[in-house]
Amino acid sequence: MTVAGPIGPDVLIGELGTQYISLKDQINGRIADFRSIWQKKDSYGMLRELLFCILTPQSKAITCWEAVENLTRKDLLFNGTYDEVLEAVGAVRFKYRKASYILEARKKFIKDGRIILVDGLDGFENSFLARDWLVNEVKGYGFKEASHFLRNIGLGEDLSILDRHILKNLFMVGVIDKVPSSMTERKYKEIEGKMMRFANAIDIPMSHLDLLFWYREAGSIFK
Repeated sequence: MTVAGPIGPDVLIGELGTQYISLKDQINGRIADFRSIWQKKDSYGMLRELLFCILTPQSKAITCWEAVENLTRKDLLFNGTYDEVLEAVGAVRFKYRKASYILEARKKFIKDGRIILVDGLDGFENSFLARDWLVNEVKGYGFKEASHFLRNIGLGEDLSILDRHILKNLFMVGVIDKVPSSMTERKYKEIEGKMMRFANAIDIPMSHLDLLFWYREAGSIFK
C-alpha cells in the first residue's frame, strides 16, 4: 500500500487558482462593499470597522462582529460606560483590555458627536502612511489590525493582514519558510513584501488573496 505524502506547494498554488476562478465574483462583491464605505465617506461604517479591528486580536472575526452589533443595538458606539461596553463585548477574548481601548477610540475619534475618522485619513498619499498613523493613534492596533481596518473601509487593498490563518497559508504555498512565533515591524513588512510578489506572480490581487486564504480556512468570505 502506498501512503500519500504531503501536498506540495505547486499543487496548492494550482488549487488556489482553481478556487479563485469559482469565488472571484463573490470576492469582487465583498471588496465592493468595503470600497463603498470610503467612497460614501460613511463615518458610521468606519467607526464600526475601527472597533471591530480593535476586538479581533486572538478572537474569532464573527464573534467580534457580533460584539460590534451588540454595541450598535445598545447605543454604545457613541455613549455608555466602561461596564456597559464590557458587557456588550463579553464574548470576545481579553474583553477588559479591549473595552478600555474602545472607550479611548471613542474619545479620540468622536468630537461633539461627530466622527472625525475621515479628517484623519484623508490627507495621506498612500495606505502605508495611513497605516503608520493608525498604529500610533489607535490603542490596541498593530500593523495587522491597522491593515485590516484600512482594507475593510476600502483604503488598504495593497496591504497584507498577516493573521495566523494567512501566515499558515503562506507557509503552505512556500512563500515563507516558517510561521513566525512573534512579529516585529521589520518581519511584518518583510513577509508583506513576499506576499505581494507572490500575489503578482499568480495574478491574484492582494486583497483578493487574503479573502481567498480566509475562505480556505473558514469556508466563507467574511471580513
